[in-house]
Amino acid sequence: MRVFCIANQKGGVGKTTTAVSLADTCAKTGARTLLADFDPQCNATSGLGVAPAANTPLTTESASPLTCATHIPNLDMLPGCRNVAEIEVLTRCNESAMQQIRQQLQQTMEGYDFVLFDCPPSLGQITQLALSAATEIIMPIQCEFFAMEGLVQMIEVIKKAMHKRQNNDLQFGGIVLTMYDAGLELTHEVEKEVRDFFGGIVFDTVIPRDAAVSEAPSHALPILEYAPRSRGARAYTELCMEML
Repeated sequence: MRVFCIANQKGGVGKTTTAVSLADTCAKTGARTLLADFDPQCNATSGLGVAPAANTPLTTESASPLTCATHIPNLDMLPGCRNVAEIEVLTRCNESAMQQIRQQLQQTMEGYDFVLFDCPPSLGQITQLALSAATEIIMPIQCEFFAMEGLVQMIEVIKKAMHKRQNNDLQFGGIVLTMYDAGLELTHEVEKEVRDFFGGIVFDTVIPRDAAVSEAPSHALPILEYAPRSRGARAYTELCMEML
């Protein structure tokens, strides 16, 4: 099982779109795939036409399964929760409670070939929980002036998460450049800066600006379902191939 944590403390960089698109593409290989929505905004959940959970699934004692099937074959969803009180409980859990949640999460992930976590734009307890379960971290960054802002801090958090893992199986999967506009000089400047600084951990594939990518969530569809011939669909397919 490969477990990908899609994370960046900066918002609006394409984390959810990347998580949904990669989950859809992994499922299309025939592999059993789980998309876990850890962002309280629940955009990944609604983006696949699934209703957000009334309670945070990982803190709810229930005999019913925590995950549900989506309309896409081989793709299941661990839905997000918008209940502020429930989210506060999760963020304030002590270490003993967090350990129980981690164990429940591991049980939930059993039987899947790929698991992808869509994380909130923060470095808090929820992101730390996803990092504790992940085997690889993928960090989307937008091709804009503030792309490097907070990136070093995020990498420090990842290093600490790696240090805490006794089996040391957490790896930096890579950085993916999103909202790439080849017609802008700024885009090329940001790309050069990122590739010069981070080298080989930056994916060769870039995700272009594409109106179809923005439209797809309003139809509760991933980009490969909504516009399979679009530039965005091709890019996410190539990114998935490179990732795998």
